[in-house]
Amino acid sequence: MHGRVHRVAITDPARIVLRRLIEQNGPVLFHQSGGCCDGSSPMCFPVRDFRIGAADVLLGRLPWHTEFWISGDQYQLWKHTHLTVDVVNGRGSGFSLEAPDGVRFIIRSRLLTDDESAVLTAGPPPHTGTDRMT
Repeated sequence: MHGRVHRVAITDPARIVLRRLIEQNGPVLFHQSGGCCDGSSPMCFPVRDFRIGAADVLLGRLPWHTEFWISGDQYQLWKHTHLTVDVVNGRGSGFSLEAPDGVRFIIRSRLLTDDESAVLTAGPPPHTGTDRMT
């Protein structure tokens, strides 16, 4: 397989919402926790308002240097999965930046192909929150 393999991507409609949120709030990040409530939805926060945990895993970067983090436990469950950030009409939780706009980010997923998995396995492990702290 040629080229770079990514674990996370974003649809064009979600990219438009992301750009608007950055213009309104400054740099943002996504965090996927897998917790209760809207835990299956990626949450978008201003970078300055969210503390990355030591066990969190940097899944990848989206446009405008937007980092996508996932909790360590969730990463173990989803490490063989490619995630795509999308947006749909409707309100999600009140914590994510897009909620007041009447839309919410969602995750669409698929299993990584054997070739993608091989490339990712051969490369360095993803960065964690511990790497960010050092």
